[in-house]
Amino acid sequence: MDGYRFWKSGYWASHLGHRKYHISALYVVDLKKFRKIAAGDRLRGQYQALSQDPNSLSNLDQDLPNNMIHQVAIKSLPQEWLWCETWCDDASKGNAKTIDLCNNPRTKEPKLTAAARIVPEWVEYDNDIKRLLRRIRGGDDEGPTPTATATPEPEPQPEGKKDEL
Repeated sequence: MDGYRFWKSGYWASHLGHRKYHISALYVVDLKKFRKIAAGDRLRGQYQALSQDPNSLSNLDQDLPNNMIHQVAIKSLPQEWLWCETWCDDASKGNAKTIDLCNNPRTKEPKLTAAARIVPEWVEYDNDIKRLLRRIRGGDDEGPTPTATATPEPEPQPEGKKDEL
């Protein structure tokens, strides 16, 4: 896969210097610090500037934060937080907390085909959604259309525990 590691040369190599290119599209943010340095405003401004060029931001979730790495520090999560077949080995998939159905530049396999292969339960989930859509549209005689139910009340949080991102 080294041929696809575009950050090893050209613009990205000179822009990043000694820093690494962060592949993950999953980030943890210290909101207090993020707000204090106005990181959201900085990212929006940089996006606006880069989006004028159709060749920029082909991988928005990665390119934008990596382009801003000098103003907004990035630290990658351990690999198991975002497993991707393109960059990770099969043995590590068992420890994955999330699976990114990323494009594989070598095979160019369609994402839905890859999903069915990589995530075995995908086919069952996909079929469940298709049945639900047919029922909603009135094209399925499998039984009555489910009726809406009230949203359950949230469970009370233990004292001192906050439910926030």
